[in-house]
Amino acid sequence: MTGFTPENQAVPPPAPATKHVPELGPPVKPKRNKYAFACAILASMTSILLGYDIGVMSGAMIYIQRDLKITDIQVGILAGILNIYSLIGSCAAGKTSDWIGRRYTIVLAGAIFFAGALLMGFAPNYAFLMFGRFVAGIGVGYALMIAPVYTAEVSPASSRGFLTSFPEVFINAGIMLGYVSNLAFSNFPLKLGWRFMLGIGVVPSVLLALGVLAMPESPRWLVMQGRLGEAKKVLDKTSDSPSEAALRLEDIKEAAGIPADCHDDVVQVSRKNSHGEGVWRELLIRPIPAVRRVMIAAMGIHFFQQASGIDAVVLFSPRIFKAAGLKTDHQQLLATVAVGIVKTSFILVATFTLDRFGRRPLLLTSVGGMVLSLAALGTSLTIIDQTEKKVMWAVVLSITTVMTYVATFSIGAGPITWVYTSEIFPLRLRSQGSSMGVVVNRVTSGVISIGFIPLSEGITTGGAFYLFCGVATVAWIFFYTFLPETRGRTLEDMGELFGNFRWRDSKSKPKNKSSNPEIEIGSNKQ
Repeated sequence: MTGFTPENQAVPPPAPATKHVPELGPPVKPKRNKYAFACAILASMTSILLGYDIGVMSGAMIYIQRDLKITDIQVGILAGILNIYSLIGSCAAGKTSDWIGRRYTIVLAGAIFFAGALLMGFAPNYAFLMFGRFVAGIGVGYALMIAPVYTAEVSPASSRGFLTSFPEVFINAGIMLGYVSNLAFSNFPLKLGWRFMLGIGVVPSVLLALGVLAMPESPRWLVMQGRLGEAKKVLDKTSDSPSEAALRLEDIKEAAGIPADCHDDVVQVSRKNSHGEGVWRELLIRPIPAVRRVMIAAMGIHFFQQASGIDAVVLFSPRIFKAAGLKTDHQQLLATVAVGIVKTSFILVATFTLDRFGRRPLLLTSVGGMVLSLAALGTSLTIIDQTEKKVMWAVVLSITTVMTYVATFSIGAGPITWVYTSEIFPLRLRSQGSSMGVVVNRVTSGVISIGFIPLSEGITTGGAFYLFCGVATVAWIFFYTFLPETRGRTLEDMGELFGNFRWRDSKSKPKNKSSNPEIEIGSNKQ
């Protein structure tokens, strides 16, 4: 894939036209594109919906259990079931975003979550509360899938890592808001407090619906619909230079099957390309080797992100701090707010370093830190559990290692999961491929969240974190041997990267652009 017409390939073009966009080379770093920055922020606000629900439920479940007189098993199901419900939204979002566009899919996500938050806020009993979780979960599934896809598609290659980490930033911001909401409403009457905590979630969904009106549609979706004139206008605004905008358009047209010499504002495209027909066959039934590798990479990184226990820590922080020796609700909620502050602060470190250091170094550093933190946390909680007297150093160590765990998660495994999977799928397969990654993410999170209380009672809380430590160790090995570096690659260039990748290749700097036209993972060539 070179993005040139056959005529240009026959006669060598001038030197500037033979190179890929300037920012892909090492020398000069362009200024941030403010328009792409604003689009990424607005799209990523959808992720607040998931973050707020996770954060607020960690404290609200304490008061829900007391008010509705539900068991620990019911509490675990209430906390984790939203992740299972979100599968419906995640699976539907890929097809929906191909039909109505990325932008209106974001509006739909906000509207569904709005309804779910209202239902939860007015829930008179456990069954009604579960129905509200069901509706909110569908909205969360839509939001999780569409935010990173849209952001990746409007971002220039020079700042794609920076901008596509925004969804994780806003997940953390939502978690922080949920923790603060818990603290703010904790002194309300029992029957009102948790309902206010859950119902106030309508606010970010309303802001999201208003903000989306200022967003353009994804240029890649516009090209898939044959609306080249509109796509060109968006690319002109979201690229670092006019030459990059032109090259991005040529690459997208080639991936969408539109001739390079076609410059009409509106063209006819096949239903297969415009509405995602036949995508599941190319992804799951008859994938070419490069697509198969992309699918394994996407599913693997999403699985290990959640299987290492992050949602167990975020959802059950008060319970973990209670096991560590903090007795009162206020102490537990204050410590939980501290977790939110640390988690949100360190995600900003990743946001500003992703495009400087690359995906692999941050990811491997992050998971290595998680392994050490989980081992120390399991040890300290085991000592506290098996000692009758209060061991102050173990209490301090357990609280500290919870903080270091969420900090190391936030500098790599948290944001890079969304960045990586949003950029490795080819254009035609991107929506449904990304939704498959989200399905794996949410199923794993749901299993961990629902099973954490029984697991901690069966093998102790410390034993549960030893188990998460083992999973994180396997994750590090998988990431080291299987995931290539994608920094500096265009979205249309991933076929060559995944088609030829060997783990030793990641030690060298990425090439600007492949000149091999035969490896194209947007087609189903065998």
